[in-house]
Amino acid sequence: MPILVDQGDADGFLEQELKPNHLIDVAAQQSLDFELRLQTGYDHSYFFIQSFIGEHLAFHAKHLL
Repeated sequence: MPILVDQGDADGFLEQELKPNHLIDVAAQQSLDFELRLQTGYDHSYFFIQSFIGEHLAFHAKHLL
């Protein structure tokens, strides 16, 4: 099953708490169908979620229905 992750590159939690590079490494080790999209200028706010939720709903609908 494919996995889609969006992450803001201005997120204050990026390097210390979220550590997306660890997720990338594990996905590669497990040969997962995985895409991480680093979104320029976005942080950990509701605006970030609002900006990409439509794309994620379409992605999940495509792969689950």
